[in-house]
Amino acid sequence: MDTKRSAILYEPPGPVPFARAWAWQRQLQERLLADPEAPEAVLLLEHEPCYTLGRGASTAHLRFDPADPPLPLHRIDRGGEVTHHAPGQLVLYPVLNLQRHGGDLHRYLRDLEQVVLDLLAALELPGERCPGRTGVWLEGRKLAAIGVGARRWISQHGLALNVNCSLAGFAAIVPCGIADRPVGRLTDWRPALTCNDVAPGLLGQLERRFVLRLRPPRAGEELEGIGP
Repeated sequence: MDTKRSAILYEPPGPVPFARAWAWQRQLQERLLADPEAPEAVLLLEHEPCYTLGRGASTAHLRFDPADPPLPLHRIDRGGEVTHHAPGQLVLYPVLNLQRHGGDLHRYLRDLEQVVLDLLAALELPGERCPGRTGVWLEGRKLAAIGVGARRWISQHGLALNVNCSLAGFAAIVPCGIADRPVGRLTDWRPALTCNDVAPGLLGQLERRFVLRLRPPRAGEELEGIGP
């Protein structure tokens, strides 16, 4: 008997402006808030270059004037400090009813880390956690940043995995407020990898960890700019 819950997978083409993806997440979150038994959803995309600050993030971790940023800068309702998004980075936004998945935000963060760790293991790369910090590292370099938010247990935001993105934009910030650990990307270890190569494995690990069965959107489940 199949015990997996169906969840809608949205994969918009091309790099997406952060504000548009945030609006999609809020739309999906409102759908679940209105009907907690409605299908959960997952967005997998790449962003146009930008910076985001968590709800309590310090501007001290910016190496530029926040009134005159070199790229769009967004203060958003997730945990964590500042991070950078750019094409070549896979961003995974699960919009889940966390009461179906343990009802524990700390556990949810660890589960998202495990999704990345299992992906790395499949690539024969020894990913690791850093005690007291959220994210995934490989040989001391941070590959995946994780920051989430939830409203009445309906999640938004998620994880960003550096695949083959330029790392230049990270020089303008202290990524995640961690000055003593540099960022890395998968192509530092597997030079041929692209986001298209990595996406199926990342989604497969998400399905396994959260016992989901991802499917395309059906008629009536469209988001603006993403058809069924």
